[in-house]
Amino acid sequence: MAASLLAPAATLVNKYPTLLHPFGAKPHAQRLIFRCGATSSDGADDGWASLVDELKRSLQQADPSDTVTRNTGAGVTPNDLVTALPLEPSATGPAVGDATNAAAGAVNEFLGVDASSAAASSDAGAAAIPDGLLSALLHLDASNPVARAAGGALSRLDALTSGLSDAQRWALFGFLAATWLYLTARPGVLSGAVDTYVLAPLQLALDSVLGRRSLKMSDFVVGERIGEGSFGVVYAGAVVPKNGAVVEERSGRARTSLQNDDRYKEKVILKKIKMMTVGAKECGDYEEWFNYRMARAAPESCADFLGSFVADKNKAEFVKGGKWLVWKFEGLSTLERDALVVKQLMRQLITSLKRIHATGIVHRDIKPSNLVVTRRGQVKLIDFGAATDLRIGKNYVPDRALLDPDYCPPELYVLPEETPEPPPEPIAAILSPILWQLNSPDLFDMYSAGIVLMQMAIPTLRTQSGLKNFNAELRSAGYDLNRWRQSARRRPDLQILDLDSGRGWDLATKLISERGANGGGRLSAAAALRHPYFLLGGDQAAAVLSKFSLSK
Repeated sequence: MAASLLAPAATLVNKYPTLLHPFGAKPHAQRLIFRCGATSSDGADDGWASLVDELKRSLQQADPSDTVTRNTGAGVTPNDLVTALPLEPSATGPAVGDATNAAAGAVNEFLGVDASSAAASSDAGAAAIPDGLLSALLHLDASNPVARAAGGALSRLDALTSGLSDAQRWALFGFLAATWLYLTARPGVLSGAVDTYVLAPLQLALDSVLGRRSLKMSDFVVGERIGEGSFGVVYAGAVVPKNGAVVEERSGRARTSLQNDDRYKEKVILKKIKMMTVGAKECGDYEEWFNYRMARAAPESCADFLGSFVADKNKAEFVKGGKWLVWKFEGLSTLERDALVVKQLMRQLITSLKRIHATGIVHRDIKPSNLVVTRRGQVKLIDFGAATDLRIGKNYVPDRALLDPDYCPPELYVLPEETPEPPPEPIAAILSPILWQLNSPDLFDMYSAGIVLMQMAIPTLRTQSGLKNFNAELRSAGYDLNRWRQSARRRPDLQILDLDSGRGWDLATKLISERGANGGGRLSAAAALRHPYFLLGGDQAAAVLSKFSLSK
């Protein structure tokens, strides 16, 4: 009866050869080879589950009334024999017989357990597989697809190299690894081949189906000329709207203002390839190819390329037979770019004024000629000859004004004329906080900063005559910018100040004004920096712009 408990080891070997030789290799002398998660070519499992089922069936053929007595004296049922592996050949005693010992040895070998270690473990009690380990092994192929795929790949590789020696296999592996590293090294032979022979034809087919490569001359209107190179001329442009809007010939100011024309929502950049220049056609074809290539390889690094077209007739800048390349316009318009420059310069100017005012100094001569812009785009103040240090009364005489009449505020003096002569420096320093709070002398510079803002935003105020006329009209309007705007003899160009819901204009009106009682009616430097003009509407773009050099 004991001999029937387990099938002989030879029977297991013959019935489940994949357990012994999963890769078709010769059987090992010391232990069996066991592979998890792999399947045979016909889709069968690796034999582990079948082996356990066969063990249970063999055990169940025994007499149910019999139990196997182990060293501990506890009764063990057939199912317990499965879950209490590994078995030791001597654990069953002589009553079990040689067949049982042989089967137990086969199972131990199957699990890679040394017989002497199993026997030693029996002195401390029955050695058992940790809870859950058996179920984890049985379900590994279902819960780990990576292991299953790797096992299948290794099986196929082993089948292909079954006739090679170990040295030849390692040599083949090294050659394949070196080839892979070479093909994927910069500049990328493999990826280039995939792009050229796979991705490029697919993109061409897709673009043809979607109509992306059927651009026509009539789809675009040409605006101002942006620049010119050796083989082409670049223009601002726009896509003709689909609602049938009439596209007129654009020239002069109309061409320049195309980017600000609300009728053309989709702006583009057009490049005309020169026709009579040697090599221009070839370079145009290469440029088109490179733009499509970069659209696939690095779309976030290049402008969005829309395609190309050939002019079918002579019209304005179009010459029949000439090739044009088209990109989507994703940058700022000239107006928006100028507005950002003005905003950044004003931010830095007012920040500098805030810092010097915090030390008790009033510059008293803020104007463009006393501002310098560094190569890194930083605005700095120069010419402190007219400055006064009101903390200690340095360079201050109550009834004397050191100023430029084109930039000075209506009050003319940093402090009222009736302000007494400053006392000795120690006493002046003690009394300066009271004097500063009562008269706000820093607002003198803020008016001048407002005039600088107007000059940067309105080109007509940058000339000497234009600035003098502005000051005369502003004086007549009671230093009220809104009244001046309505009554000015020549309509000023206020586009830059009117952007972002007129925040720039609102700041200008709060800088260029008469100073009210107790310093009210005009913003200080700290208050100006908190104005929405600096806090909203493209402020992040202005911060980025400040990092670029304004000169080479």
